[in-house]
Amino acid sequence: MPEADATTKAEKEFHANVPQESHAFFLKGSNAHDWGMNNRLARIFNPRSGKAVMLAFDHGYFQGPTTGLERVDLSILPLAPYADALMLTRGILRSVIPPASPNAIVMRASGGPSILKELSNEQIAVSIEDAVRMNVSAVAVQVFIGGELETQSVHNMTRLVDEGNRYGIPVLAVTAVGKEMVRDAKYMRLACRICAELGAAFVKTYYVPEDFETVSASCPVPLVIAGGKKLPELEALRMAHASIAQGAAGVDMGRNIFQAESPVAMIQAVRKVVHEGASPEQAFDSYKASKSVKR
Repeated sequence: MPEADATTKAEKEFHANVPQESHAFFLKGSNAHDWGMNNRLARIFNPRSGKAVMLAFDHGYFQGPTTGLERVDLSILPLAPYADALMLTRGILRSVIPPASPNAIVMRASGGPSILKELSNEQIAVSIEDAVRMNVSAVAVQVFIGGELETQSVHNMTRLVDEGNRYGIPVLAVTAVGKEMVRDAKYMRLACRICAELGAAFVKTYYVPEDFETVSASCPVPLVIAGGKKLPELEALRMAHASIAQGAAGVDMGRNIFQAESPVAMIQAVRKVVHEGASPEQAFDSYKASKSVKR
C-alpha cells in the first residue's frame, strides 16, 4: 500500500485566503454547456482569439466530386495544417484524413437527396454513436427554414441536439438558402434564431452586406459564415473581414479556399483576417507574397 501522507498541515499550501476562481467560458451563449461539450467547442474556436477558421469540403455529400475536390487527398490535406476545424463527411474522414491530424472535426450528419432532387428532403444520416466512435468535435445538420420540408429538417436538428447533449457533442445548424429564398438579413435573422432557440450550439449562415450586425446580435450563440460561391480572393477576404467586424465568430470557407489560385496562400490570408485582425488589403498582400513562393 502507498505510504500515508506524513506531512503536517502547517507545511502544506492550502492557500485558504485565496478564493478559487470560476471562469466564464469564452464563447457567446455557451456557459451552461457540460464540460465535454465546451471542451469540444474549444477545439473548434481558438480560445485566444475566440474565433474559428473552418475548412468546408463536405460538398460531395450531395454534389459529388465538386471542382477542386476530385482528389481530396491531394487538394485538402496540404491545407489542413492551417485550419482550426475540418468540415467533412464520415466517408472522407475515414478514407482520407490521417488519424494523427490535430484538427477539430465537424462532421456532416444529415443527407439523402442529391442535387437532382428536392434538397430539403434530408434525414439524419449518421448515428451519434458513430460520431462518438470517430471522436468528432461537432456534428452538422442542414436546416431548411422556408423550404418544402422545413419541419422535417428542423426535427432532424432537434433529434441531433438531444443525442448530442447525451454525449457532449455540439450541433452546428447550417441554414440552407434555396433558389427561391431571399438572401437578406430578415431571412437570416429568422433562420439563425430558430436554430439557436431549438438548441444548436452554433450556427453557420451567409453574410449579407446590409444589416448583418442585426443577424449576429439576435442570435444568442456563435455564428460562422459560409464562404458560398467562389469570389475573387480580395472580395472573399473583404467578406470575411466584414462578417467578423459585425459579430461573426468565424468563417467556414470551402470553394473560396480550395478553388483559389493558391489555396495554401489563401487559407493563410483568411487566418490573418480572422485571428489577427488584419485588414483585407493586408491579408491580400500577404496572399500575393505567399503565392509567389514556390511550394
